[in-house]
Amino acid sequence: MFIDRAKIYVRGGDGGNGVVAFRREKFVPRGGPSGGDGGRGGSVYLESTEGLNTLLHFRYNPEHLAGRGRHGEGSKRHGADAKDIIVRVPVGTVVSDEETGELIHDFTAPDQRVLVAAGGRGGRGNAQFATPVNRAPRYHEEGRPGQERRLVLELKLIADVGLVGLPNAGKSTLISRISAARPKIADYPFTTLEPNLGVVDLGEFKTFVVADIPGLIEGAHEGAGLGDRFLRHVERTKLLLHLVDVSGLAQDPVADYQTITRELAAYSAEVAAKPKLVVATKMDALDDPAGLTALEEFCQHEGLEFHTLSAASGKGLPELLRAVERRLDQLKAAEKEAEQAVVATA
Repeated sequence: MFIDRAKIYVRGGDGGNGVVAFRREKFVPRGGPSGGDGGRGGSVYLESTEGLNTLLHFRYNPEHLAGRGRHGEGSKRHGADAKDIIVRVPVGTVVSDEETGELIHDFTAPDQRVLVAAGGRGGRGNAQFATPVNRAPRYHEEGRPGQERRLVLELKLIADVGLVGLPNAGKSTLISRISAARPKIADYPFTTLEPNLGVVDLGEFKTFVVADIPGLIEGAHEGAGLGDRFLRHVERTKLLLHLVDVSGLAQDPVADYQTITRELAAYSAEVAAKPKLVVATKMDALDDPAGLTALEEFCQHEGLEFHTLSAASGKGLPELLRAVERRLDQLKAAEKEAEQAVVATA
């Protein structure tokens, strides 16, 4: 089961208490205070890993509590520190505080570790309070409580290319043809109920990652169909492939394109403004070329790169992959130039 949103409760352990004790040994009169300090409570850390791709495990284990530190003992013995807890999350997880909405961390790479609930400091024993004026203090310090928080985790898949379009536009078929991903494919809407990731091998050790999300319909930003909650998985993509069905089942390809464009804009202006390629799909089932012609003319007018594709037969697939490779190379070069410009002005 794919779960991309979860709420968890984390709590650092309390610190151990300091103690009141006095040294009492034969031949050592007035041994003085010897109460040790309490140990530090355990802390809770989140760490990203590539071994997970869902937040499902938090549905069954939403609470993560670190242990408390041991109390101090006589003879100035320090209480043992509690062990820290490391909670692993998938790469792409965004962590925020449920109460304040504050962004705590965005895990964009593996092996990142972030402290989310600090353990409490151990209390001081009476040996720490001894002074020349007060040589026998009879008081100690309690351990500090650990930090507690309620966190919201949202998973945003990290991919280079995102596939968007109406249900049954051919997104799942395309990702199954260009990668090892095997999503459910059927001749009815909403066969894709969760996002799918696939790695496309271009040869010569060049690859890119593509994300297929469930289809959108008009009113998705208001909850129609499966809603637009899966669009968070294309927020990180560099390039969108907008698939439009031009087969005999399609009513108006241009209107279909505009419907999805409006839903993207309602969700996020940043997502709607991403570079995109428009792909006319199901060319093998094309009955009336009027819709295809109208869509191509519309793309020319809007300055959009246009491609035709039959994922079933593979016609147009090599040309599409070369176009995607070219655009990704251009976008990466632009990012590198921007980074160099920032370094030069710093």
